[in-house]
Amino acid sequence: MLNMADFSPPDSENRAGSKRGGKSGKVADFRYKRPAKPKEGKSSRGAKPAGRNSNRAAAPKRGAQKPIRNPFNKSSGPRPGQAYAAIDLGTNNCRLLIARPSGEGFTVIDAFSRVVKLGEGLAKSGRLSDAAMDRTVQALSVCADKLRRRNVYLARSVATEACRRANNGEAFIARVKEETGIALDIISAEEEARLAVLGCQILLEPGTGPAIIFDIGGGSTELVLLEQGGGVPEMVDWLSVPWGVVSLTDTVGRMEGTPEERSARYAEMRRVVRASFDAFAERIAPAAEQKDLRLLGTSGTVTTLASLHLGLPQYDRNAVDGLIVPAHSMRGITQMLASKSPEERSELPCIGRDRAELVVAGCAILDSILDIWPAGRLGVADRGIREGILRSLMANELAHPHPLHENRPDWPARDPSLDVGK
Repeated sequence: MLNMADFSPPDSENRAGSKRGGKSGKVADFRYKRPAKPKEGKSSRGAKPAGRNSNRAAAPKRGAQKPIRNPFNKSSGPRPGQAYAAIDLGTNNCRLLIARPSGEGFTVIDAFSRVVKLGEGLAKSGRLSDAAMDRTVQALSVCADKLRRRNVYLARSVATEACRRANNGEAFIARVKEETGIALDIISAEEEARLAVLGCQILLEPGTGPAIIFDIGGGSTELVLLEQGGGVPEMVDWLSVPWGVVSLTDTVGRMEGTPEERSARYAEMRRVVRASFDAFAERIAPAAEQKDLRLLGTSGTVTTLASLHLGLPQYDRNAVDGLIVPAHSMRGITQMLASKSPEERSELPCIGRDRAELVVAGCAILDSILDIWPAGRLGVADRGIREGILRSLMANELAHPHPLHENRPDWPARDPSLDVGK
């Protein structure tokens, strides 16, 4: 199992390096850069095991980060059973997870999820709408109340593609801080990919062949190529494209009209997504020709399709999380959904009206992933960024207790937003 403290993101010479993580109106495409070997004779004091901090030297320096404490919790340090929290504000959903450390993992003690449609209309206007921001602030107020009641010691809240792209993203972040006390961190696509992998890689099928983990979000999709290295998977390449279920639907159009019109629109979705994958597909082609290919997906798209594969009358996380589905079965489900009208899709178990509008875009993205990575089976994960945040927080806190946190560039990437207020 990959140690949750020993997973570093790929570095890039042209990473954004700004708080906003870079504008994402185009493909964010970065290749892994292996770290330089340390010079011989250098003191071993403070040296880190390979993999844990191996590429921090290549990362841009961050501004000084003062220790940030939860103003709702006046404790001076971690205690046994202390609660940690993670908030993932995406383009479509707002999700919270609160957990306590337990052995090598953690035990969830509270959770919250709400469809907020923060990125609704963003593809056309370039801005977050007032209605979307109001819905999201209301959901985050619920999260803030849970953080207070659970007496959370340490937390991190992140915002992804919608806030990265929106012209008023920073203003919205300021409003959230003022009205809820939650300090959202607009993370880069690179960090989003790292956290998603960290949160779900434990469900990757055992094997020695190369693997891809992907996350189909509301506003973007991330793909990470992993290869086995000394028993621990290594990130060797990754890609982020600004196509998620919301952004792709808003750009190409909703899947409605006659069967011929729906078929043409689905083909256009496939074309748009595949074009954004082309350079990445060319680079990973040698790996895709190997045997024992592995594939793991984390998103509402794959969990919904897995539910349909199982014939569940309603969603059951215990049945879906960790499931392995034949790729051809997933292909059949994507074609079935793409052929149906919105009304027909909404009547299917585990779909509903809201998901019926967006699930076909997710199908187009999944089909395009299977085109470039022809694995025979697909692993399904109902976990991702929030779990990655929690693992990172707990691991960093274990290694470096909170009162001692300072600006230490030699430490593993420490999550800077401990975020229920500064």
